This record gives sequence, structure tokens and C-alpha cells, in this order.
Amino acid sequence: MLAGAGPGRVLRTINVTTAVENFPALVLNADFRPLSYFPLSLWSWQDTVKAVFLERVTVVSEYDRAVHSPSREIRLPSVISLKQYVPMNRRPAFTRFNVFLRDAFSCQYCGHHYPTEALTFDHIVPRSKGGRTVWSNVVTACEPCNLKKGHRLPGESGISPLRHPQQPTNVELQKNGRAFPPNYRHRAGSGLRRPVSPPHRARHARPPLPLKGGEGRSISVAPPLCPHWPLGGGEGRGEVGKPAAGLL
Repeated sequence: MLAGAGPGRVLRTINVTTAVENFPALVLNADFRPLSYFPLSLWSWQDTVKAVFLERVTVVSEYDRAVHSPSREIRLPSVISLKQYVPMNRRPAFTRFNVFLRDAFSCQYCGHHYPTEALTFDHIVPRSKGGRTVWSNVVTACEPCNLKKGHRLPGESGISPLRHPQQPTNVELQKNGRAFPPNYRHRAGSGLRRPVSPPHRARHARPPLPLKGGEGRSISVAPPLCPHWPLGGGEGRGEVGKPAAGLL
């Protein structure tokens, strides 16, 4: 038993060379909402431990794993919350997945919904004709519609976007994201594929915490126990990311 593990509780240690994606920490804002939903805000255990030592975050939940040095041992946090609130006023990054999320995973030419692996994005004004890869010139398209349009303008191909594309806000993306489960990108046919199970269970550090704002609601503070816990492996599924500048 490691020092500090407590009676009847044995903590397992990991080698520091263990892949970081095996022990990510879900990062919550100071209001206990995830910093982002798509991709889910996850930090590597190294960045998480650093944030704990710098007293930038509060540990909400922990794994039954620990790292140790010759002088001390620390349990790996599985859920942390920032001590200072980060306003969600940054413009969302232009990524393929965020384009899909803005368009609610639907082809903007035929209007049908598809899993992400069956989608691509299309330049309304083709790059061969001077079109740029920007929010206002890119829409989600299914493969048949993308092939039908080809490298032509909408008037030449006979198909046009159902709505004019615009740059979304983070609020809009998060609103759209909450309408889909974390592993929606794996939806195929009429049902979901079996969700990825977490490799390590997390220990509750405390009961569920209430959301601020007087709404009287509460959230679970141990998402690693959720069967839909996304652990890397694809855009939008919660890949381990680096903390934004100024957080560490």
C-alpha cells in the first residue's frame, strides 16, 4: 500500500511513460460546465497535475491511479474545474468537425443527416475558381451531392446550399452539440455502435455539485463512469488537448 492511500484502499501507480490519453482529465469552467463539448475539453494528466500544483484548478474527481516521485505521491485527477471563469467569447476554430456541427451533421444540398464518416465539406465557390476555405464559403455535403456539384458553381451544377453559411458562435456550436451524444460520429444505420468504454474507473471525490446561477440543478462530477466517455481517437471525440494560453 502506498503512503496516504488510507486503510483498506490500495492505489495503483503508473509509469510516467504511460500514454497520456489513458488518463485524461475533463476540464470544467468555473461554472462546472465543460470548457467545450465538441471536442470535449480534456487535458493530459501531466498538464492537469501542473495546474493542480499551480493552484489554477480544483480537483473534483480522481482516478484510482497515482504517480509518485521519491518524496510524494499524487492521485491522478479525472475531473477538474477552473478557479477563474473563462468567458466563452472566443471565435470557434475553423475545423472540419465544427463545420459539420454548425450544419447539424446534415448535407446542405439535400438536407439529409449522415454520420460524420459519410460527410465531407464542399466549397461553394470552388478553390479552382478562387474560392477560399472560410466559414462563408464552406458547407457540409454528403458524398453523392459533393460528386454531383463537382468543381462547378451552384448555378452551373444545378444544386445550391439550402441556407447561406455563416461563421457560428461558440454558443451556437455548443447548443448544436448538446443535441448529439459524444460518440455521434460513430452512428451508423439505425443505431449506435458500441460506445468506447473507459479503461479506468474514477473515484468520486465528493457528491455532485450544483450548477451556479440558482437553477437548482446538479451535474455528476465523475464523467469517466459514463459509458459514452470519449477517450481520443478522432476529431470531436474529446482528444487530449493543450490548455489555452494563460491557463497554465
